[in-house]
Amino acid sequence: MNISNKLFQDVDYLEYLETFLTENRVERFKEVLKDRTNHFTVVAEDVYQLHNTSAVMRSCEVFGVQDLHVIEQKFGKRIDKEIALGAEKWVDIHRYASIPTAIEDIRKKGYQIVATTPHVEANHLEDFDISKPSAIFFGTEKNGLSPEIIEQADAYIKIPMVGFTESLNISVSAAIIIQNLTTRVRNSDVDWRLKEEEILAKRIDWARKSIKDIDFVTERYLESKQ
Repeated sequence: MNISNKLFQDVDYLEYLETFLTENRVERFKEVLKDRTNHFTVVAEDVYQLHNTSAVMRSCEVFGVQDLHVIEQKFGKRIDKEIALGAEKWVDIHRYASIPTAIEDIRKKGYQIVATTPHVEANHLEDFDISKPSAIFFGTEKNGLSPEIIEQADAYIKIPMVGFTESLNISVSAAIIIQNLTTRVRNSDVDWRLKEEEILAKRIDWARKSIKDIDFVTERYLESKQ
């Protein structure tokens, strides 16, 4: 059942849905959303190993990043639920069939393009400026980010490493970078939290995902408003 975007800003609808949830569930949603952010977003480019994309999504969920963008120019993928462990219910996934489409859409949303790479002059993780809304791009396990993304990036970031190994697995890199940036921004004066309307929309979305027969429940609500 497709519902209008207007319904995701309907406080009465939320209150109705929450009558089907336990009080603990409702409070848990509120608690988690206090730490959710769209100040940073994560982009995975053509990750060949399915479990790595799923692990990145899990890191986004654990550290409070609400949106994950997946470029599937070469490898169309489904989410590996065994690795994601339910994170796909709580993180918003945006899929793109090409790099240009992804970059254009992400820029329109107000993000600078940040490439993770050890191969160009880049900011060390601790020195990265957290004040700007940033889309952090992660590349394939073998070759890293494509030249197209490297060339169009506004900034570059790398994890300081002191061993012989030059790079880390994407899921490990993403976890380290996401944890660092989200921790730093929460301890800063940056306005990183979701807006009230975004919180309302997510509470409705999560409530819908928690209720069996949600289409029937929604139909009953809409009928009561006629």
